[in-house]
Amino acid sequence: MYLNCHSYYSLRFGTFSEIELLKMGQANHIATLALTDINNTSACMNFVRKSKEYGIKPIIGIDFRNGAEQLYVGIAKNNEGFRELNAFLSFHSHKNIKLPPIAPVFEHAYIIYPFENVLQLEKINFEAHEYIGISVENLRRLPFSKYKSYTDKLVIQQPVTFRNKRDFNAHRLLRAIANNTLLSKLQQTEEGRLSEQMLSKEKLLEAFQDFPQLVTNTKTLMAQCNVGFGFGASRVSQNQQVFGTSKEEDFNYLQQLCEDGLPKRYPTRTDAVSKRLAVELETIKKMDFVSYFLINHDIVKYANSKGYLHVGRGSGANSIVAYIIGITDVDPIELDLYFERFINPYRVSPPDFDIDFSWKDREDVTAYIFRRFKNTALLATYNTFKYRAVVRELGKVFGLPKEEIDKLCKGHFSENNLDDMGKLVLKYSALIKDFPNYLSVHSAGILILDQPIHYYSATDLPPKGFATVQFDMIIAEDAGIFKFDILGQRGLAKIKEAIEIIKVNRPEVPEIDITQIETFKNDANINNLLSRGKAIGAYYVESPAMRGLMCKLKVNDYLGLVAASSVIRPGVSSSGMKNEYIRRHREPERRKEANAILAQIMPETYGIMVYQEDVLKVANQFAGLDLGEADVLRRGMSGKFRSRAEFTRVEEKFRSNCKAKGYPDALTTEVWDQIASFAGYAFAKGHSASYAVESYQSMYLKCYYPLEFMVAVLNNGGGFYSTEHYIHEARMWGAQIHAPCINLSDHHNTIKGVAIYLGFGYLKNLENLVVQRFLTERQLYGAFKSLDDFIDRVIISIEQLAILIRIGAFKFTGLEKNELHWQGIFKINALKKRSGNPSLFKPKHKQFELPKLAHSWVEEAYDQIELLGFPLYSYFDLISEEILSDAKAQDMQHHHNKELLLYGILVNTRFNTTKNNKNMRLSTFVDQEGDYFDVVHFTNVVDKYPIHGMGVYACYGKVTEEFGHCSIAAIWTKKLAFKTDPRASDIPTFESLKK
Repeated sequence: MYLNCHSYYSLRFGTFSEIELLKMGQANHIATLALTDINNTSACMNFVRKSKEYGIKPIIGIDFRNGAEQLYVGIAKNNEGFRELNAFLSFHSHKNIKLPPIAPVFEHAYIIYPFENVLQLEKINFEAHEYIGISVENLRRLPFSKYKSYTDKLVIQQPVTFRNKRDFNAHRLLRAIANNTLLSKLQQTEEGRLSEQMLSKEKLLEAFQDFPQLVTNTKTLMAQCNVGFGFGASRVSQNQQVFGTSKEEDFNYLQQLCEDGLPKRYPTRTDAVSKRLAVELETIKKMDFVSYFLINHDIVKYANSKGYLHVGRGSGANSIVAYIIGITDVDPIELDLYFERFINPYRVSPPDFDIDFSWKDREDVTAYIFRRFKNTALLATYNTFKYRAVVRELGKVFGLPKEEIDKLCKGHFSENNLDDMGKLVLKYSALIKDFPNYLSVHSAGILILDQPIHYYSATDLPPKGFATVQFDMIIAEDAGIFKFDILGQRGLAKIKEAIEIIKVNRPEVPEIDITQIETFKNDANINNLLSRGKAIGAYYVESPAMRGLMCKLKVNDYLGLVAASSVIRPGVSSSGMKNEYIRRHREPERRKEANAILAQIMPETYGIMVYQEDVLKVANQFAGLDLGEADVLRRGMSGKFRSRAEFTRVEEKFRSNCKAKGYPDALTTEVWDQIASFAGYAFAKGHSASYAVESYQSMYLKCYYPLEFMVAVLNNGGGFYSTEHYIHEARMWGAQIHAPCINLSDHHNTIKGVAIYLGFGYLKNLENLVVQRFLTERQLYGAFKSLDDFIDRVIISIEQLAILIRIGAFKFTGLEKNELHWQGIFKINALKKRSGNPSLFKPKHKQFELPKLAHSWVEEAYDQIELLGFPLYSYFDLISEEILSDAKAQDMQHHHNKELLLYGILVNTRFNTTKNNKNMRLSTFVDQEGDYFDVVHFTNVVDKYPIHGMGVYACYGKVTEEFGHCSIAAIWTKKLAFKTDPRASDIPTFESLKK
């Protein structure tokens, strides 16, 4: 009987979830409910999905509003009606135009005009699908209105937005947040009415007892509404089912692609390859995933035609079909990838293909997908109100001073000392926390469906211009809507740009084929770099933890790198299996300690679960779970559960099966704990292998073209480390680093031979327009010959010119910076105001006689720190304190369990949380030789010796060794003081003030 109900997906308006709405309906004995959120359909499919559990017939629609002004409510008769409503809303949303006061004619949807609107519009004629909505409040006015005679057009419209007064108060706060106003200044027209609450069926019928025709009309309307989607076991794939003209033609095309691609991937066709290919093709056909493979292939084919690099990963990387047709570059035969992880009879969803492109290419690939496929949209995510953010918002709504708001946000208060306003802020923050705040775009998900997108949802149009649905991936998968993951990353951009730079800087080098993965895998020089952790700049393997792990494992081949890529994940690490894996890898005798059954299931990883596939194998072969139950574990590890109940049931089955097999309880618990530790973290083996392929491509470039590669790294935003550390790394490989030069630099970094010229983009206060101006001038009319020539040709302020002079951009003139600076001031002032038009005649410059103005390298270093954010001189040259030890990082191996003093430049520092929820700090430094060493500040010293930014630190502590990798357990650390900037020598220092 309720045709106008809101959930909290009526964003910044509603006050409870769609599930709470169903619970209310059940408690009030309501048999039929309509969910009609305001200009939003996010909750509709889940409302339909869950309604059966509460014995309620679901109806869905949209409450159409301009701002808070309700125009009419659309109710879908059927799925086609839902599509009509969604298309209507989306058109206005995309165009950013107001909704009209009168709705268009819908063939499969009803329109209900609120009684007040009908009065205001003085609407007389009503189409067959149009009705007048009467609320309990309206009953007082209806008998005195001309519309009392429209008996066949009147229906009950009792809005439901609140459960109680507290909800109403929260609603008013949400409206104040939405309108960015104080609660006291919130307009009543922006609010709902307190009366918008759900009455029991009995009370509602009692209220309308004098108007039986309204009850009959409402029941008749609701009876004609039937919207349904398939969910769970009854779902079928909603993805585009046919790629070409028929399913038969699609399968023939897929087979042909495999035949064409087979010789490249497998020059020698073995029985194992033929058998695996035949089984996969048959399974893909049987499970109706042919079009899914062909669509992914089409996307990759387009990218290849444009010269875009890609990495295909996810569970799809376990597929030989995907490998042969070029979606992935991972050979499942070589890696013995578990086919059932990729596809099994219990898996109704297609395998995951996460396809990475360069961050520069991804948008074009996305645009191609929207052009190529008819029913396409991006997937949404919900950004929710976070507790501290709500506290801050409500503090502003209540008009609290900033100091009070900060205190509440940071928790710096005592409950007893809070005033009533502060208590209200905390009370309603707890209620509003986790409400959806606004819709955002999923980081990668694209939907390509059989039906029009609006069959499932209205769409928004975010700034990048791609239509985006209003639901997330959880409900999408439940309804059989499976996303295509198209991601952007910087690693591929580095590879692509490095190749382009090599062509220019090393024209003698033959064309580089970066797809020669097999050659790279077997290259001793590349593998040597990996085993020594020399991977700075290489995607995924450059972090301190990963480089340390590669050293501990002595990674010197592709399979070793694949394992390392998974071993480092939190699932393996947190279970304690990482260290055990390293021990068994380094000490073959220790492998005998593995449980015999587990060692037989996972010989390659010495009986230790490393990959998602290992969990499936153990569940199936060790505990006797069927593949469907094992698939529950897979989804649990992917974090795709709505609840943990299903996971718990599988755990009970796992334990009971192990008991029946006679395993000791301790072994069962140990194995299960390993499985549980994987939740949300485990990698599929094919996923790790895909990353390893990209790492080998990066390492090839790093090994043979290190300078060009490092320039590409810098030009694509670096990675794990700071810009200055990548510059340090380039210098370690023989680069000569130069500050930006007015004649040789560009926006980005450039390289000429072994000389790297930093880009103007690093200069923080240099305006883009100025850079564009002088680069265009240089490109059109050649290099600048002198400062005078530059001033003649480029309109520039003295402030902007000063930045270029101070960074050394005019070093080619041979003049000191101070002299250049004064010459620039005099000459720009002499020219006074100039128009933007080029001069016919060059002005004559007067040469000013200036005294000799000294400029030291220390001043230059300080200029670089101010303008670039880092010096191009070594921090070791800048320190003013004496170095008391000549020990270097390489000496650590000779001082096991002894105390040692090392000096190093900070590279990276981060906190880790111990099991006792205390902080410890992990820091990486480089010594004077450029070699790395790690320092650990354990909980007893972490607060005594903080790390304060970049510079040289004295690190004193005990040398510890783990699997051949040394580090220092800090006893104390100290940052060394810098030399003073000579230009600031007259400024009193802290030390001088103490005297």
